[in-house]
Amino acid sequence: MANDKKDPQDEAAVNETQLAEEDGDSLATALVPFDPLQRYLVEIRRYPLLSREEEHRLAVEYKEFGNIEAAYKLVTSNLRLVVMIAREYQKAFRNLLDLIQEGNIGLMEAVKNFDPYRGIRFPSYAVWWIRAYIIRYIMNDWRMVKIGTTQAQRKLFFNLQKEKERLEAEGFIPETKLLAERLNVKEGEVVEMEQRLSNRDLSTDVPIGDDEEVTLLHFLADNKLGPEERLAETEYRQLLSEKMEQFASSLKDKELVIFRERLLNEEPLTLREIGERYGISRERVRQIEERLKKKLKHYLSKEFKDIKDTVVRAE
Repeated sequence: MANDKKDPQDEAAVNETQLAEEDGDSLATALVPFDPLQRYLVEIRRYPLLSREEEHRLAVEYKEFGNIEAAYKLVTSNLRLVVMIAREYQKAFRNLLDLIQEGNIGLMEAVKNFDPYRGIRFPSYAVWWIRAYIIRYIMNDWRMVKIGTTQAQRKLFFNLQKEKERLEAEGFIPETKLLAERLNVKEGEVVEMEQRLSNRDLSTDVPIGDDEEVTLLHFLADNKLGPEERLAETEYRQLLSEKMEQFASSLKDKELVIFRERLLNEEPLTLREIGERYGISRERVRQIEERLKKKLKHYLSKEFKDIKDTVVRAE
């Protein structure tokens, strides 16, 4: 039975040919007979596509022996694949060359992480890396203010408008509840993304009113501490450090180690490491630590009458 699944490499070759024909038509009518995209497409045609056997051999050479030449051939033979994927996102970001550049970075990451012993072809694996880098680039640069920072938000960003159009074509009103059900997200997430997409970016340097010297920046609050607050903060930190040392002087053995190596250390030891040092279980170390935190909180509450709550760093 024949395999109907399309090979990414074959599809890339077809799409790259179509793109070359389209750009060739526009180039013929251009005032300046040079197109960087067309030139790039001409350059990548110099690199032949690889067979499954060649891909596997090159991938093994790079993974096992660090052969840079093998990695180079894997990258250059799949540059047309990047062009094909970049075209899918051209409506969201018109500069196709920028998308191709980001996709090429994803392609190189795919070469670094590809395992030739998994039984899949390299182009099929690389597609996911290429697409991930292109999507991340679009989300970071589509607006000055980032509108999608998580994977779920990026997915919603690209699918929201498509789903609206699909519902309208089916005769439905694209209401928030229906969109959320179709996209398998919460209604609040749909509302938030629609608000982000509808609000334009606003520069803080734009003049307000007739006075060109007054901008929005003049009305933004300054959250920096003043000289008096900075001095008070410094004195407080110094006093707190002294009190912590006084508290430490009352400890010994396991409690002292846990205090210094768990609660104060920027890279704290694990419960297991301390347990192995004293020949006790992780649970026993945790119990001692909890008891120590209570002692510390009680001590600081007496020393700092005006402090209602002292946050002690936990694991």
